[in-house]
Amino acid sequence: MKRAGVLFLAAVPVVATAVYFVLPSGAADAPAVPTSVGAQSSRDDAKDRAEQDHEQKQDQDDEIVASLPPGLAAPDRRELAHRLVASAEHSTTDWRSTYGIIEDRDDHCGYTAGIIGFCTGTHDLLTLVEHYTESHPGNGLARYLPALRKVDGTDSHEGLDPGFTDAWKAESGLPEFRAAQEEERDRVYFEPAVRLAKLDGLGTLGQFVYYDAMVFHGTGTDENGFYALRERVLEKAKTPAAGGSEKAYLDAFLDIRRTTMLTRYPDRETSRVDTAQRRFLQAGNLQLDTPLTWEMYGDSYTVS
Repeated sequence: MKRAGVLFLAAVPVVATAVYFVLPSGAADAPAVPTSVGAQSSRDDAKDRAEQDHEQKQDQDDEIVASLPPGLAAPDRRELAHRLVASAEHSTTDWRSTYGIIEDRDDHCGYTAGIIGFCTGTHDLLTLVEHYTESHPGNGLARYLPALRKVDGTDSHEGLDPGFTDAWKAESGLPEFRAAQEEERDRVYFEPAVRLAKLDGLGTLGQFVYYDAMVFHGTGTDENGFYALRERVLEKAKTPAAGGSEKAYLDAFLDIRRTTMLTRYPDRETSRVDTAQRRFLQAGNLQLDTPLTWEMYGDSYTVS
């Protein structure tokens, strides 16, 4: 259901059609320095400064996040978050029973599989298998890597049928692959979502709202991705970190997210927003305290 996108930066070569040599005043004997070299040096210096500024900002953000309560990262809340997502992705709160699930949901994402709904058409399943193969070469999924790269970005099964679904189920019985699924889920979705939500001044519910949105919409740069969605929200409401109301910001986020979901899938219901997250927000449960009751696709769930 999501696009875990990759941002590609193209390096454009600079071709100098003429080179000029400049001698500083009073330094006639100084060695000539081509201005193209000086320009390159300036660009390198600017790049170094930008990298240093970015690292400094990262360090400052790390300090801010470390100073805040654990929120959704607390063990009990983390478990609750995975149960909530599993109810939306697999219609169960027992997320540990979903490692081996694999199916084509006819949503133009190819095969959807595993604990977070990794998809063959949205890059994250490919990345998972690549990382797993780096640490466990010769695993039962490695032989499908060429096909996974070929179908990435499409809903095609070319090179995957027959055999891939059985291979996924078999590999999912191994503790190593289960751990790999959890690590990829946390690295790509959970940890970035919680971090950004904390920097935006959001409590535990807001952190979950970000997490579920990243899972569904993906972390890519397309117009339906999480970051584009957040940019549209920022045009409507301020984050709490910027002085806005937490409830007003989350209301705006859920409004825009719901619209984005329906734009992509007009015939799909929006339970994960309407009868789960919106319900928690309306109840004023910004810390996602239990007991918690919600509905997903007509089914009712309770965590006490």
